[in-house]
Amino acid sequence: MTTEAATIGLTHGGSEDTGLGHRGPESKSIVVPYGFWLFILSDMVLFSALFATYATLVHATDGGPTTNQLFDRNLVAIETIALLVSSFICGLAIITAKRSNMLWTQVWLLLTGLLGAVFLAIELYEFAKMIGEGAGPQRSAFLSAFFTLVGCHGAHVTAGLLWLGTMMAQIWAKGFRQHILRRLLCFSIFWHALDIIWVAIFTIVYLIGTLP
Repeated sequence: MTTEAATIGLTHGGSEDTGLGHRGPESKSIVVPYGFWLFILSDMVLFSALFATYATLVHATDGGPTTNQLFDRNLVAIETIALLVSSFICGLAIITAKRSNMLWTQVWLLLTGLLGAVFLAIELYEFAKMIGEGAGPQRSAFLSAFFTLVGCHGAHVTAGLLWLGTMMAQIWAKGFRQHILRRLLCFSIFWHALDIIWVAIFTIVYLIGTLP
């Protein structure tokens, strides 16, 4: 009886000494997404600061063009639809990846990337058009804030497309290993977060900003 109690005490004591719960450290399937969520939240803080800056400087045009003169709602609507649909298709890719379906996982990921590229191409076209008309970021504080906010989101989309290409190559070469599925899940979280941020940009910058 004493030996059994001592054994139980040693077992419980050994697990409690980790300070990480009664069974020690959590698995990577829990730790990795949790850590990535912390990164996403820190990114949200960055964009919150950019939104606040834009809201402060939106009327500081210095006699230059205003939102109503610059933005084409129809073009931005197409851009927005492309990104939202890409996010939905990314969700389909996650579902097929969990079922280890190589063909449809690659198809959905490819479509996600193509729609993301369409979004980015429209954004670059908008930037080039504005700069060509003399409405570059140096023209006024408003335009500096606009290019910084929207450009930062575009840089994130570019990074996401590079990440997506890497994931497609890894899945094709190594299959649906657990660590690859974790990376794909993190990419999905990142891509959906970009959607949320863009909806905020679309609403604040392009919709509310162009109201008469």
